[in-house]
Amino acid sequence: MQFEIEKALPVLERTPQVIESLLYGLPEEWINNNEGGDTWTPFEIVAHLIHGEKTDWIPRTQIILGEGSKTFNPFDMEGHIEEGKGKIMAQLLDEFKILRKENLAQLKAVEFSPEILDNTGIHPTLGPVTLRELLAAWVVHDLTHIHQLSRVMAKQYDEAVGPWKQFMGVLGGRR
Repeated sequence: MQFEIEKALPVLERTPQVIESLLYGLPEEWINNNEGGDTWTPFEIVAHLIHGEKTDWIPRTQIILGEGSKTFNPFDMEGHIEEGKGKIMAQLLDEFKILRKENLAQLKAVEFSPEILDNTGIHPTLGPVTLRELLAAWVVHDLTHIHQLSRVMAKQYDEAVGPWKQFMGVLGGRR
């Protein structure tokens, strides 16, 4: 599928609601456990999404559309730690919803054309990227973290499902 802003917006608009529906009001065991090692908990994933709303998608869109330097600031992959300090999941979910609504209002104010979508910025690792690629990546980033949330949560019942694990693709089974 080719990127079209009209097809991307509904996914970006729904992400906060999907995540809220999945996580709101769950016991701590669901939101504060990970897959082991250096993997993220659902709490950390939502904090990461908030950090991205503040420092990534719209700020980089503004860099691409603005005058002057087109170089993006590096993304702080540890920025979610500060975002989550002193907060509970309900606060993170509310903050994410508000930030996303504000960011989408800014995005909808842009008069998109093929030429605008072809404008580029300079990613610190990837080099030149188009606005089209940035916005498509935003959609896929949301879907990646929705998938990650499902996987992290399923992992909590990795052993509890017993022999059914072989049928649970999210747990490494064949489906």
